[in-house]
Amino acid sequence: MRRSSAFTRYSAFALSAAVAVFAVLLAFVHTPWWWVLAGPALGATAVGVHDVSQRKHAILRNYPLLGHARFLLESVRPELQQYFIERNFDGRPFDRDVRDVVYRRAKGEDAGLAFGTERDVYAAGHEILVPSMAPRPAPEEPPAVPVGGLACSQPYDMALLNVSAMSFGALSSNAVLALNKGAAMGGFAHDTGEGGISEYHLRHGGDLIWEIGTGYFGCRTPEGEFDPEGFSAKAAHPNVKCVLLKLSQGAKPGIGGVLPGPKVDAEIAGIRGVPQGRTVVSPPHHRAFATPRELIRFVDRMRQLAGGKPVGFKFCVGDRAEVLALCKAMIEEGTTPDFIVVDGAEGGTGAAPLEFADQMGMPLTEGLMTVHNALVGTGLRDRIRIGASGKIATGADIVKRLAQGADFTNAARSMMFALGCIQAQACHTNACPVGVATQDPRRARGLDVADKSERVHRYQEATVRSALQIIASMGLESPAQLRPRMLLRRGTAGELSSYAELYEWLDDEQLLKAPPTAWQEDWTAADPDRFRN
Repeated sequence: MRRSSAFTRYSAFALSAAVAVFAVLLAFVHTPWWWVLAGPALGATAVGVHDVSQRKHAILRNYPLLGHARFLLESVRPELQQYFIERNFDGRPFDRDVRDVVYRRAKGEDAGLAFGTERDVYAAGHEILVPSMAPRPAPEEPPAVPVGGLACSQPYDMALLNVSAMSFGALSSNAVLALNKGAAMGGFAHDTGEGGISEYHLRHGGDLIWEIGTGYFGCRTPEGEFDPEGFSAKAAHPNVKCVLLKLSQGAKPGIGGVLPGPKVDAEIAGIRGVPQGRTVVSPPHHRAFATPRELIRFVDRMRQLAGGKPVGFKFCVGDRAEVLALCKAMIEEGTTPDFIVVDGAEGGTGAAPLEFADQMGMPLTEGLMTVHNALVGTGLRDRIRIGASGKIATGADIVKRLAQGADFTNAARSMMFALGCIQAQACHTNACPVGVATQDPRRARGLDVADKSERVHRYQEATVRSALQIIASMGLESPAQLRPRMLLRRGTAGELSSYAELYEWLDDEQLLKAPPTAWQEDWTAADPDRFRN
């Protein structure tokens, strides 16, 4: 607040006290109806006295009563920003245009745009997908992406768009039920998140990608180590189609989670395999391996324990030398993961420190192309499928990521929008207003599983259909024909350049034969027997 006199600062307090005294006197000498005014005035005066005497908030000590207006306005600032200030195309993390597209597709409504784009197509950073003068008809059925290498005896056909990792505990039981039922209806995969496989993941029979993090929830010993017998038993479930080992998460790479003891009720304890009522700490690193070589061996061991189902790992890219060290380990060990999911730094989370969400890890574009080029340059790309996750919501998002090197995509927050999320950004407070990211049964009750599962199904189906229409308009018959030259980006000087021109793309086995200058230092530093630090 601006500099002001003592009279101004204490005016509200003084006024309430004066009104209280005046109203009380009139109530005694004139009519009891004056208590209607005296009561609130006395209450306000009491609040003012408390404000002046308390020591926690300086603003209230200096501006008794009046200072509460600041906290009131601050509390409604996000709503004012979203509903009255932000434009259709500049909201964060997702703008209103994108949210509206998801909502409309989820409801089965037309998501068309009237009167042309609102975006500045000449702004630096604007991206353009290249249409063809000879477009093709879009396919009637969406293509599947076969996942599973030579060592995989139970391959899986992955959809172009799937539900990304969100655990039960982070999401309500109704949210998990709706996501899984929608996945079952649409034939796409549902990542469990690292919190384990719950009854809610299994009830409707949707295909599951069982994600396992550093806590090994659902397959851990009492000491917190990996339990091979417990893992093998759960991986054998027919709904589990793939296993994904989480190394790090885009929004907070290098951080392990903490689940407070009071939240570890009997249900959560049973799902995660931890003692009830005891705080559970997920370490920032895995205990089952400590080097790139050990990681690749562990992945191969997991595949054997899972009965030959596809096994991959997920991480947010950091040091390129570490990616290359993994490739060297794969070559020397003669085995590879069946798929790798690249999680972009722009990915979502229930809660993360601001510094990690804003500054740590590569965004999806650079991370995805780093992994793709590393695998191509070492001759491994045709053996490993790449998934991309991080702020994917529209058909254009899918096409861009496929052009940058992905085979399939995963989405979390856009699936939450399909469930009814309004981007209140209260996921960490247990007060989600629409019952998606909460364990409050009263709030979760508002999410109707039957209705929201239909919405999840319709959204995924319409978004994939949009991606296929875009691909067909580019003159292509298959997503596999997408190339970096088909995606353009405007530079700061107004020029248009394709991704083929903006970034270096390696040829097959180029790193093994003659590493380019830009990659030489990292290739030399890459050591399959240690992570670089």
